[in-house]
Amino acid sequence: MAVNGISPTDSVMAIRNAILQKNAALRDVASTDNVGGAAGAGGVQGTAPGGFTDALQNALSQVNGLQKQAGEAASAFERGETTDIAAVMLAKQQASVGFEATLQVRNKLLSAYKDIMSMPV
Repeated sequence: MAVNGISPTDSVMAIRNAILQKNAALRDVASTDNVGGAAGAGGVQGTAPGGFTDALQNALSQVNGLQKQAGEAASAFERGETTDIAAVMLAKQQASVGFEATLQVRNKLLSAYKDIMSMPV
C-alpha cells in the first residue's frame, strides 16, 4: 500500500541508498586519513588518540545512555507522568537496535579474534 504516493519498497530503497552514500563518504574520509598517518606513528598502530578503543568505548556509552533513557521513559509512563506511549516505544526500540548492533559488533570481533588465534605462525 502506497503512503503519500511512495511504496514501502521505494522508501526502503531510499534509506538503503542513503546508508550506502554515507558509507562511501566515510570510506573516503578514512582513506584520506590513512595516507600520511601510519608513517608518523613509527609503525605502531592502535596508540593514536581517538583510535579504536576510544570509538568502541564511546559507542558503548551511547548504547548505555539509550538504554537508561528508555528505562526512564518506561518508568515515567508507568508512574503516569507521561501519556506519550509512542515516545516510550520509540525510546525502547532505539535502545534495542543499539544493543543489537553492539552485540553484532562483539560477535564479529570475537570471530576475528578466533580466526587470528587459529592462524599458523
